[in-house]
Amino acid sequence: MKRQVRGGGPIHLGASSPKAGDEPIDSKPAEPHRAQLRRRLGRSDLRAVPEVRGALRELLRSWGRPGESDIAELLTSELVTNALVHTDRDAILTATVRPGKLRVEVRDFVGRRPKLCVPNADDDTHGRGLMLVQNLADAWGVRAHGVGKVVWFELDGGPV
Repeated sequence: MKRQVRGGGPIHLGASSPKAGDEPIDSKPAEPHRAQLRRRLGRSDLRAVPEVRGALRELLRSWGRPGESDIAELLTSELVTNALVHTDRDAILTATVRPGKLRVEVRDFVGRRPKLCVPNADDDTHGRGLMLVQNLADAWGVRAHGVGKVVWFELDGGPV
């Protein structure tokens, strides 16, 4: 399946390091047929990445086509890692599930926009996160949000 990517304009990545601390999971439906996960991610604590993946996996247990939740976990990990590695502030993750659609947003409190770049062949661990999001998400983008920004993606889960 060919994914369409919408995000518009150049994207610029930040520079610095934040710490991570979590908020409890809120997976109660806010409206019919909707579930949500929210976590506060403190500065620089990369332990938040596998914790968020596990919480998202639980939220998506019966969502989407086979393999779609694996893609959601990967892309969420990339956005959370970017927020924790490239800013010097807290971040907030919000994942919202509706029938056939998942939207994940990672808000940080630094206005500097991420930069989509081609990864260096000699560096096998950096520069690939937003490329993965661009290639695997059905839609993604960056928007200003008060103090800071939100980097988001959506996946269409198809019939369940």
